[in-house]
Amino acid sequence: MAFHLCRTCGTQYPDSPAPPAACPICVDERQYVPEAGQSWLTLEELRRDHRTVFTAIEPGLDQLLVEPEFGIGERAFLIRLPEGGVVMWDCVALLDDATVSAIRALGGLRAIAISHPHYYTMMVEWAQAFGCPVHLHADDRQWVQRPDPALSFWSGETLALADGLTAIRCGGHFAGASVLHWAAGAEGRGVLLSGDTIQGLPDRRWVSFMYSYPNLIPLPAPAVRRIADAVAPYEFDRLYGAFVGRQVRTDARGAVLRSAERYIRAIQGG
Repeated sequence: MAFHLCRTCGTQYPDSPAPPAACPICVDERQYVPEAGQSWLTLEELRRDHRTVFTAIEPGLDQLLVEPEFGIGERAFLIRLPEGGVVMWDCVALLDDATVSAIRALGGLRAIAISHPHYYTMMVEWAQAFGCPVHLHADDRQWVQRPDPALSFWSGETLALADGLTAIRCGGHFAGASVLHWAAGAEGRGVLLSGDTIQGLPDRRWVSFMYSYPNLIPLPAPAVRRIADAVAPYEFDRLYGAFVGRQVRTDARGAVLRSAERYIRAIQGG
């Protein structure tokens, strides 16, 4: 028996003697199955030649990556709480003893919140290691592949995770796709952790929005309008996306709002 991981997206499946026939996350049109087909490994196999790497992004915020890159290569973030401990935004498909020790030295993991199903990965392993809840939007409940009592499904438009730390449902990429607003970030000017619900671009003045990134399926104009309207009430000067280099370091709120207008003009042919 083993908890199998999808090599393509990193999603972990329930304990079973053989891997699943297919990964529903990858079969969905927002993701993909490689030309060579579906393949699997276990956490123990992944630990043999991969590790997690912490990098300080700014005061109170750390980035967590799996190296060498695994799955789709996303990063998770650790937000340090003033009272001690951390909240993790999104998740990566590796957890080892060194990572557990490092996070416990920060006061432990108080909660995990995940933007959308592409980053569910090993969320149950993380929750069990730290005895903390995993907050997922209820609109994406159907995409959970390994159920567990630690999974907490929230509904509505916002969820307060801690003082000044708010998950905001935007929809678009997935029905429950969310972003995280950290009011104290950027020296009090605010930070938005956007997953790829809002995608940073090489031209840092702009962001974009997609239904599927690997398959280049755009979102309709009303969905983009809804994303912009969801984050417009919040102040944030910086935006960090799910992938290294995908960020806006200044005037991020302005970048999101003007990018939404540009996108809507383009999709409507105006």
